[in-house]
Amino acid sequence: MIQKLYVIILSLCIFFFVLNQGNHANEFVQKEQTYLGNSIILDSSIRADAAILIDKANSEVLFAKNDRKKRYPASTTKIMTALLAIENGNLDERIIVGNEVNLKEEGESTAWLREGQTLTLRELLAGLMLPSGNDAARTIAINIAQQHSASSFVSEQSAIDYFTMLMNEKAKELGAMETNFMNPHGLHHPNHYSTAHDLAIIARAAMNDDRFENLVSQKKFSDPTLTYESTNKLIDPSSPFYYKSANGVKTGYTSEAGYCLVSSAEQNGRELIAVILNSTKESVWNDSIVLLNSGFDSTL
Repeated sequence: MIQKLYVIILSLCIFFFVLNQGNHANEFVQKEQTYLGNSIILDSSIRADAAILIDKANSEVLFAKNDRKKRYPASTTKIMTALLAIENGNLDERIIVGNEVNLKEEGESTAWLREGQTLTLRELLAGLMLPSGNDAARTIAINIAQQHSASSFVSEQSAIDYFTMLMNEKAKELGAMETNFMNPHGLHHPNHYSTAHDLAIIARAAMNDDRFENLVSQKKFSDPTLTYESTNKLIDPSSPFYYKSANGVKTGYTSEAGYCLVSSAEQNGRELIAVILNSTKESVWNDSIVLLNSGFDSTL
């Protein structure tokens, strides 16, 4: 008798649990349907294959288009590289550029590093995020890997691979579950992918660090030894795509990924983050501006 009663109680618990989960799922679907239904005009105006707009304060999704579709992130990858470096490194530490500069591929974006050159981590991060230097990504990755690991690495590539492992661990920690990095710079690899949703999560975490936000909000980084200028036209007053309240974040392009942009802007104390993946050379800026304007105008 007691055993039968236990089975009945357990069955009822499972039933109500499933029912409750189903109700939550229906609420989510209904919210998403209502949202998309009110955004038909905006959705059709976004040329990008995938996009998302979130409120940085609470992660509320204000607009989404194929935001869970896996896409190649190109150099928006470097947001994670910079975040890990800032969290694990010392910005004033002086780092010697090593043999990793010889891993450079023809035609890739560069910070013009030279073997034997000594730079601070802050300077390397500027070279990473403003001109989008893949060489800076490799040097940063090796430095952080060496600090993080108790064992030495047999090659520069093995250190970079270790850092890439840390990138994937951090992505999962943040909740970016549909992301897999194969390198710290974003050059094409068939197994190197993310989603607009995941990149928004990563960008939000990065922009919550003042050191990161101060870096990516700069149009130009300059000190007595070097000068770097950002590829982000939203923060360039001389650009036709200048967006006055923009304060970041990162551009990206490969032929496989198309034109990508993770952008951020703040107006009247409210900050939004937009992600555009696989757009065109012109539309990547227009797509971002349309999303940010719509968010601030509360027309979504």
